[in-house]
Amino acid sequence: MATGHPDDTDAYSEDEYVETEDGTRHRRAFVDRYPDAARIVRICLGISFAAFGVGALFGLIQALHRTGVFRFIPSSDYYTLLTGHGVLLALVFTTFGIAGLFQWANTRSLGVSPQSSTLTAAWLGTMTLGTLLAAGTILAGLFDSIPASADVLFTFYPPLKAHPLFYVGAALLIVGSWLAGASYFLQYREWRSAHPDARIPLQSFMVLTTMLMWYISTLGVAVEVVVFLIPWSLGLIQQVDPLLTRTLFWYFGHPVVYFWLLPAYLIWYTVLPKLSGGRLFSDPLARVVFVLFLILSTPVGFHHQYTDPGIASGYKFVAMTNTFFLLLPSLLTLFTVVASMEYGARQRGGSGYLGWLKALPWEKPAFAGIALSGIMFAAGGFSGMINAGMNINYLIHNTLWVPGHFHLTVGTAFALTLMAVSYWLVPQVTGKRLQLYGVASLQPYVWFVGMVLMSNAMHRAGLAGIPRRTAEPQYDQFSFQAVAGSVGEMRIQIAIGGTLLFIGAAMFLAVMLATWTMGKPNSQIRVNGFIPDPMSGATDSPRVLDNLKLWVLVAVLLVALAYGLPLFDMVADGVLSPGSPPVPA
Repeated sequence: MATGHPDDTDAYSEDEYVETEDGTRHRRAFVDRYPDAARIVRICLGISFAAFGVGALFGLIQALHRTGVFRFIPSSDYYTLLTGHGVLLALVFTTFGIAGLFQWANTRSLGVSPQSSTLTAAWLGTMTLGTLLAAGTILAGLFDSIPASADVLFTFYPPLKAHPLFYVGAALLIVGSWLAGASYFLQYREWRSAHPDARIPLQSFMVLTTMLMWYISTLGVAVEVVVFLIPWSLGLIQQVDPLLTRTLFWYFGHPVVYFWLLPAYLIWYTVLPKLSGGRLFSDPLARVVFVLFLILSTPVGFHHQYTDPGIASGYKFVAMTNTFFLLLPSLLTLFTVVASMEYGARQRGGSGYLGWLKALPWEKPAFAGIALSGIMFAAGGFSGMINAGMNINYLIHNTLWVPGHFHLTVGTAFALTLMAVSYWLVPQVTGKRLQLYGVASLQPYVWFVGMVLMSNAMHRAGLAGIPRRTAEPQYDQFSFQAVAGSVGEMRIQIAIGGTLLFIGAAMFLAVMLATWTMGKPNSQIRVNGFIPDPMSGATDSPRVLDNLKLWVLVAVLLVALAYGLPLFDMVADGVLSPGSPPVPA
């Protein structure tokens, strides 16, 4: 590979090779075949990694502050860093990282370069400007001399109010992501014109279905921000309805989890089998999974509002039912990905019921990180079932259980997958050898151990009733002694886990920086990202799976059924009724 380590033995087609003047044949890298796309991927990953570094630093400060181990900041600034941590990691790091992954996957699978440099510049510029406005407004809260702040946390709905520039920045980031999706669809249209009867290549199918889900799910937050929050923050309107704006946020707030997860699924389905030494078990099952996420991801947001009294229990029950339906695509993914890994391990000589696990390349950073992220996501799925259940959710609502859960999803399933695949992908888009290979090999395990400690303690602390979102949590009924099962022991676990996570983030960023700045072009072996065909291909599935218009229609109908009546009631009671409870300016 471009790391200088022994490459795999995949059979590459003739057009994947280039012959130099001395007659030596080399595999063509992605950066050689699609230089424009490679540049876009580099820009997206660069901004994503920068946001990740700042957000990880904020996370370390929070972990040490909240646990009382060491305090760098006054508690009044805790919520500024908490907002920055959430926005930079859950919105900026993810959105730019996903844009980079999707640009690579769509271009590689379709064999078509980005179609419009103007559109590319527009979405990159819009997303970057939005990031600068939102992040700058958040950081301004650390300085009393600057009359702008945004201490509204990641869940930026009323009654907390931010400076207008924060809302404008958030809106621009989302609009930029819409434009990026338009660019992917233009590539698909170009490919389709040359292949009118072909099945959509799997990676492109995954990109397009994810973006269609994203278009549907972001309508809620777009309406919330543009119609309500920006005018409210500017003083153009004096009050907003808190239940309506909260509902519009959570209409988007749970599907965004799948916007984070589906790019990780793309890597698990298409790259992980190759790194395991084998092939994807089933292309048709992968398509079914992405279709299910497209139609089921959005009509579930009310399960974040079980404690909201203004929503009828029937609507919440529908959301709970829809949420549990989402277990199906996750379980299908578990089966398909593990089967693909087992096939690869047995190709490498593995044997026995579980002995094949030892034959997998755990020493390779890309494989290890992606596989470990899947293991952690399985744990996150179990805790997610608790969140989804209406009655048992009351036990853990707004406790540390909740951040313990989503640190297993966005914090590991996506974050560790992106870090791990970067060890394999960045050499392809830069043409340089991976540097600090030993550090890269250790980094996934450091992150894994840190997340096990921190998330385990957060889940247990949530069951003990420890609140979230608080700089100074009260523990009047508990002992601070560091004995097993005590709050003191949980606090130590969180502090150690958070520190290890920061160390893991620093290790990853060091590898990326060294590769980008000091890595030398690899003139011997160039990685081109070849992915072997699945054992069961697209032709083994019905063509209706590729009918994206049909699945969008089904998704919209399900959203209308889940949200139509409750939103009508909220608008009628909260906006049209003069007696509705306002949130003052």
